[in-house]
Amino acid sequence: MPPGPVVRYFAVAVGILVSLHYILSFSHKEYGRRMSLSQWLPGQPPYKRPIPSKYYPYHPITGEANMTIRKANAAFVLLARNSDLPGVLESLKQIQDRFNKKFQYPFVFLNEEDFSDDFKKWTSEVTSTHCVYGKIAKDHWFQPGWIDEDQATKSRAQNQEYLISVPYRNMCRFNSGFFFRHELLKNYDYYWRIEPSVKFFCDIDYDPFLIMQDEKKVYGFTISLFEYIETIPTLWDATKEFIKANPELLPADNAMAFVSDDGGETYNRCHFWSNFEIGDLNFWRGEAYMRFFEFLESKGGFYYERWGDAPVHSIGAALFAHKDQIHFFRDIGYRHEPFQHCPQGESHAQGKCWCSTSENFGQCRPNRYSCLNKYDALF
Repeated sequence: MPPGPVVRYFAVAVGILVSLHYILSFSHKEYGRRMSLSQWLPGQPPYKRPIPSKYYPYHPITGEANMTIRKANAAFVLLARNSDLPGVLESLKQIQDRFNKKFQYPFVFLNEEDFSDDFKKWTSEVTSTHCVYGKIAKDHWFQPGWIDEDQATKSRAQNQEYLISVPYRNMCRFNSGFFFRHELLKNYDYYWRIEPSVKFFCDIDYDPFLIMQDEKKVYGFTISLFEYIETIPTLWDATKEFIKANPELLPADNAMAFVSDDGGETYNRCHFWSNFEIGDLNFWRGEAYMRFFEFLESKGGFYYERWGDAPVHSIGAALFAHKDQIHFFRDIGYRHEPFQHCPQGESHAQGKCWCSTSENFGQCRPNRYSCLNKYDALF
């Protein structure tokens, strides 16, 4: 019996839809990428999934303005001295041109001294958005009085090749446990850390802050690598001591496997390079991380050794967050000497990137110094 008219019309309609799908897949790369079923196969790291159009102020395919332009409660954070002004302006100009001229998030500048009038004038002119300038409290910046200076001096003398300055250690301690408590940041939920003299290679046409907010992410990175164990010889011993005393603070589906290859017995030295990070301020302010930081603080390792904010943040995020709350921003091109992340494939063209795809740390080819494979293995 021949098919009835309804069946024939249905078959024709399906055929037209399939034909349109294939035509759009080949003629519009963005459509093809977003409709690819491979993006949603089980076991794919979250960063390989397409970015929903709701995070773009303009639709990524049609170019039309989204009906509702949303913003997160977020700010850029930049720790700098007045003498850093040339490098600060370089970074600000790039992040403004590549991202913030479209999104207009404010900037919070922090310094252990008062900012100069020139610093305020030039940075506010380059950013063309709301800027505030804050001074860091002395007890948040300077070495605590209870630190044994003889022991700290001896440690610095023994490890001269690993950044011996006390101000550098002050910075590591401040970024590890105090920046998110500053008065100028207390009313914000998310931050994007900017450093002097960094490069942003690509247009960022969507809002990373909204991804963090809507998808309940707590930490975002672009580069991950191994730490020098000589700078943190007892950091993991202190971490294990804390875990043993506070096992209830660790969720079952955390990212322990990113920082340890044997279930927590030893530290594999992997960390996220914290000179770029987009994070949840309330995560650092939360009970688990605050108790962890205060415990590390009591050990004195920021001065007796050289505990950096990169391994401290990384261990904190890996232990106290759910693994899917840590996000790799693969399409944000970024360089902080001497390493860079350059987006690969279609992301490079979509972002109009000016970096070389062959000069990419840890993704385009195997790199024995990269920890990206450890992150991928989480999923």
